[in-house]
Amino acid sequence: MFNPTRDEARLFLFESWRKRCAQELLTPLEDLTAQLIDKHPEFHELFNDAERNQDKDYAADGNVLNPFLHLMMHLTIEEQISIGQPQGIREQFTRLTHKYESEHEAQHAMMDCLGEMIWQAQRNKTAPDAAIYMGCLEKQ
Repeated sequence: MFNPTRDEARLFLFESWRKRCAQELLTPLEDLTAQLIDKHPEFHELFNDAERNQDKDYAADGNVLNPFLHLMMHLTIEEQISIGQPQGIREQFTRLTHKYESEHEAQHAMMDCLGEMIWQAQRNKTAPDAAIYMGCLEKQ
């Protein structure tokens, strides 16, 4: 399993965007990442200046959106949908896409539940529980 450090994950995001802007050949994952960044114009300035923003910190208080975390959650949800794990995730994604009339907005709703599952795992010092995630999605 690929488990990048914070710096490696950020470098991947910056490099995917740089390659997209330079019209260089991208791997499928880089292309997906660049597409996600493209859907977030509020992040473009940040990703256009890797040197200045690579080490930028964001408080965990939730007052300012962490663009790195946000995009990594998008990538996580994309992967979950592509492999159909946890079971039922594709159906929830389809349902939420119809509800919000947007795949992108459906993923944003899913992020709330993904974040809740991660927060509970950290708080309880347990492994992430897919039942918490799926239960939350059912309420969306």
